[in-house]
Amino acid sequence: MLVVSNSSPVMNLAAIGQLDLLEKLYSKITIAQAVYSEIALQGAGMPGSNEVQTLFWIETKTVKDRTKVLLLQTELDVGESETIALALELKADLLLMDERLGRAKAASLGLKFIGILGILIEAKRLGYVSNIKQLMDDLMLKAGFWIDHKLYLRVLQSAGEIT
Repeated sequence: MLVVSNSSPVMNLAAIGQLDLLEKLYSKITIAQAVYSEIALQGAGMPGSNEVQTLFWIETKTVKDRTKVLLLQTELDVGESETIALALELKADLLLMDERLGRAKAASLGLKFIGILGILIEAKRLGYVSNIKQLMDDLMLKAGFWIDHKLYLRVLQSAGEIT
């Protein structure tokens, strides 16, 4: 399975010590050069920074179609634009992205995507984690990841942690 990720899933999972879930679920992920720069250079010392530079299962690729990136940048930031352009170029099976505008654009281009909460649900379904509630709480407290209360409850219900 070819998976392309934006910065949010990498940084936020690293912040709560769960970045290895991406390797367990997908074996390998690919990030665009702009995402690498955002995490490793601009985010030096932050969660995910060392990991994108050292983990063998995180691969960085350069987007070839710069025109597509520039077109996407009329609506999105450079990281999201390169991520979507790379996913299209590589014919990715899955895009990891949390940002609402980026997901809407990805959907309009026919890309299949999942966000960090969907990743946690899948990880629980496959037995890689036992408690999503604690991980969502960690995301909010340690990573500053915002989760709407209704969505929080829906995720817990989907994961079978509440009825």
